[in-house]
Amino acid sequence: MTITFVSNYFNHHQKPFSDVCYRALGEGYRFIQTEPMEEERVAMGWGAGIERVPYVYCMYEKEEECRKWMLESDVVIFGWISREDFLDVPKMVEKRLEKGKLSLRLSERLYREGQWKAISPRGLAKKYKEHTRFRKEPIWLLCAGAYVASDFRIVGAYPDKMLKFGYFPETVHYTKEEFTKLKEKDGKAHIVWAGRFMPLKHPEFAVRVGEELQRKGLPFHIHMVGGGELEQEIKEQVKEKGLDGRFTFYGYAKPEQVRRVMEKCHIHLFTSNHLEGWGAVVNEAMNSGCAVVANDEAGAVPFLIKHGVNGLVYHKGSYEEFTKLVESLVTDKERAETLGKSAYQTIAGMWNAEHAAEELLRICKEWMDNGKLVPAADGPLSKAGIISPRF
Repeated sequence: MTITFVSNYFNHHQKPFSDVCYRALGEGYRFIQTEPMEEERVAMGWGAGIERVPYVYCMYEKEEECRKWMLESDVVIFGWISREDFLDVPKMVEKRLEKGKLSLRLSERLYREGQWKAISPRGLAKKYKEHTRFRKEPIWLLCAGAYVASDFRIVGAYPDKMLKFGYFPETVHYTKEEFTKLKEKDGKAHIVWAGRFMPLKHPEFAVRVGEELQRKGLPFHIHMVGGGELEQEIKEQVKEKGLDGRFTFYGYAKPEQVRRVMEKCHIHLFTSNHLEGWGAVVNEAMNSGCAVVANDEAGAVPFLIKHGVNGLVYHKGSYEEFTKLVESLVTDKERAETLGKSAYQTIAGMWNAEHAAEELLRICKEWMDNGKLVPAADGPLSKAGIISPRF
């Protein structure tokens, strides 16, 4: 069996999944990167070591070979590809259909800014060419986010052929002894916020909740990892509110450095709004045993978190609800610990690259053997239900 994964660029969120596929298929697995990575992401360590990954090929360097693999592979996953002038995915899918080949489309949301945008005639025509006209063909959609299926239902694409998917950062498996030693034990609630400092991720929520926790005399320390346009403004807010001793800023950090910070923290703040298609820091924080307080507007949250079981969820970006949930964990360390353990089990047991790749290989083999695609019972590659966004 041969599988080719095509996307704009290869990063550390896709590598663990691809590594499992490569171990199973050897040279039968390839990842095709269609364009060079953005400089900002390279600075964050996203593209590090790509030249040493044996299964990654750059289409802008080996175009003819890459097009041949996309056409002839038994299965191709077509992910996000911004260079439509360079690669016409619908045309490639048509050619694969003529050969009886299975194609999978991987997508985040179509209408992050609101489903009202679906009324655009020009936009609907484009969606028809890209997706809707294949509604009766053997093409399935991998939904990288809980609200993706709702968007695609609006345009009538992939009826009853939409599966849960996402991004799968490296999963760390701890022994029971290792896990118990991870967290800081100085009596403070150590809280982490990680990401790019930009409006959609709302880093100011961390400052506001820090001010509230200090006002109530609660013991805490907030760790902020990342950089970006709002970084200096956030640092100034911290200083103005007299929170200097309560915050540590790390700037841009490599993925493994981000994990080290998460591992010592008890609580993770995920404050991104509806423009966040997925949010892989949630996977990482849960894997690190953090009790996550997350906004339900972001794509990963409904797939990964069950409120009160393996994390806490606030709605519609409400700061008031958010701060109450954070305070409840700061004042109830046992609950934070319980949620963190359950979060770890969610990632280590199901929502990880190994499980997702195994399910992909299973459904692809079954398709090739008997022409049927049987979704997983739960987790990655299970049926994606229609969850309508609340915004």
